[in-house]
Amino acid sequence: MCDTCGCSITEGNRHLIDEGGKHEHSGAVEVLSNLLHENNHTAAHNREHFDRCHVLTINLMSSPGSGKTALLEATIEQLGKRYRIGVIEGDLETENDAARIRAKGVPAVQIMTGTACHLDAHLVHTALHDMNLDEIDILFIENVGNLVCPASFDLGQHYNVTLLSTTEGDDKPAKYPVMFRAADAMLITKSDLLEVLGDFDPHKATQYLRNLANPAEVITLSSRNGEHIDLWIEWLHERFDQQQQRIADGATRRPAIQPDGIALHAAN
Repeated sequence: MCDTCGCSITEGNRHLIDEGGKHEHSGAVEVLSNLLHENNHTAAHNREHFDRCHVLTINLMSSPGSGKTALLEATIEQLGKRYRIGVIEGDLETENDAARIRAKGVPAVQIMTGTACHLDAHLVHTALHDMNLDEIDILFIENVGNLVCPASFDLGQHYNVTLLSTTEGDDKPAKYPVMFRAADAMLITKSDLLEVLGDFDPHKATQYLRNLANPAEVITLSSRNGEHIDLWIEWLHERFDQQQQRIADGATRRPAIQPDGIALHAAN
């Protein structure tokens, strides 16, 4: 397990290994395997809930400060009259981001993970107790800011969207392949800073993504000035329509969970 950040054990799954828990007497490697199995089982349960309620669920992942919450605010402004939106916010501490979302008139549940650097399916399942899925069309899960661990844990979502800010290096997809291989779409955010910074090349960032054999759509946008937000909104419209068709067909969609990220946990 990852003894450095403790991210394999969260407040959502700790009951499984505590005294009297289902996996109390397991060894370290076995504990990791068991917790991942339990996580996947709970994720499938979450996804069943989403599908039953006709909810499209999007997992937003990125490093800290890439603009996930700002993107959600801009998205709510664009989509709030057409879709009923809900948000689950993941942070180590504070309810700051959830408060920003609630100020837009959208229900938001804050998950404070403490030492865990990602959300897991158990934490999301608990958060759903405070959210009425019958009153939501699109649920956004804003994961903890981290470019490794979130890609390795299924939450029950249908799509992963990875944000890459222009204030970061355009070679991040090459440096953090686990995260970017998991992306169903890559959003290059803060495009309004491109001319100011002058050292981020969206074409290079896209090529690094393609070098991972990932054909995901790439959208360069700005939540601040609205540049190309319409392309993001169009992407969401298409994903929502596809979700409703899958439900009508009795099918579902599981995103690309990255087993090599899980292997990194097992190796520590």
